[in-house]
Amino acid sequence: MKLDGFGLFVNDMPKMIRFYRDVLGFEIKEDEDADNVYLIKDGTLFLLYERSNFEKMTSRKYEYIKGFNGHFEIALYVDSFEEVDKKYREVLSKGAVSVLEPTTEPWGQRTCFISDPEGNLIEIGSFNKPFER
Repeated sequence: MKLDGFGLFVNDMPKMIRFYRDVLGFEIKEDEDADNVYLIKDGTLFLLYERSNFEKMTSRKYEYIKGFNGHFEIALYVDSFEEVDKKYREVLSKGAVSVLEPTTEPWGQRTCFISDPEGNLIEIGSFNKPFER
């Protein structure tokens, strides 16, 4: 099996679409009243599923964390330490919530954490060189 992508189960689809589109720059083409969002971001499938529709589809109820979600992170990479600081300030000015201000870690990465409107953690980081697979 190969990793195809990942999805978030969201409560407020319009708010989440606006955040990922307008704050983080994801190329979301669906309208804000969409039930599901499906897009490719940098070669990775990214999905937003409306929670109640997913529960109907699977005939199950699920538990959802309120506040910051410490179960996973979405990691975004930029090419330089300066870009980490710049993107951090930019996304905060557009409504992201700060979790950790930019800091240079002992392993050589400059990183910061923000959250989306539903508490999912997003890292913006760099090893001060272009991204390599």
